[in-house]
Amino acid sequence: MARKREHEDHINHEAWAIPYGDLVTLLLAFFVVMYATSSVNEGKYKVLSDSLNAAFRGAPRTMEPIPVGDRPSKAKDDDTVTGIKPGQVMKLESQRPVDPVPSVEDLTLQGHLQKMSEDLETAMQELIEQEMIRIERTPFWVEVEIKADILFPSGSAEIGTPALAVLDRIAVILAERPYPIRIEGHTDTRPIRTSQFPSNWELSAARAARIVRLFEGHGISPGRMVVAGLSENRPLADNTTEEGRNRNRRVTIVILGKPPAENDPMPGGITAEAVAAPVAAEPVVEAAP
Repeated sequence: MARKREHEDHINHEAWAIPYGDLVTLLLAFFVVMYATSSVNEGKYKVLSDSLNAAFRGAPRTMEPIPVGDRPSKAKDDDTVTGIKPGQVMKLESQRPVDPVPSVEDLTLQGHLQKMSEDLETAMQELIEQEMIRIERTPFWVEVEIKADILFPSGSAEIGTPALAVLDRIAVILAERPYPIRIEGHTDTRPIRTSQFPSNWELSAARAARIVRLFEGHGISPGRMVVAGLSENRPLADNTTEEGRNRNRRVTIVILGKPPAENDPMPGGITAEAVAAPVAAEPVVEAAP
């Protein structure tokens, strides 16, 4: 009896499609999950954040309702770039600080100081054009800066003969006004060591005191004047050059009208006490007139 021939198994060439379909489905699900987690609703996130802050730290920080969902478009009644409505603009304008109106006393003082500075400029016009004298006026004082080279010989506190006429003209103008006067002596950084002037402190103070004595001789009350020797500590230019040293060697005459406001400092370290009591001690080297 012949043996029955065994039936051969059929090979399925489409078996790969099942795992492939599963793989694609898993990949699709993966990307859907990734997209869902990457899209954060800003409004809901803020609501959650403020809720946590209110629970753990107190009330929410914002005073306005937080929109949930997409950000709303700009309101139609908001006709400014920054979101300020017309009523708010008027309110902000009303809150703008207004500059104080000068008093009659201040205006009168400024007029007197202006007239005095004009008189000084007229009397010193030639030296101003030669840049030997500089006059500066503010609402509270007039400052006359004179280069020391036209006043004193090098290393000396004796006024040169040509400078006497200049100081005489200044003294005549100042004698007509009752304002306090501060005379400051300044030097460069080059040291001086003589029996008369051991340092620039003594030299600067002596030069300022010599001008005070001259002004006193023209009838200016000593109680109106203060002498200050500032040595090389208030330079206006670089002391490493001859031009800078020449700029720093100077005598400054400050005529005070009244103490300035807090935001308008006085020149040369002048204090309100110096105006109220011109003979008071100062934190600089002084010499008696």
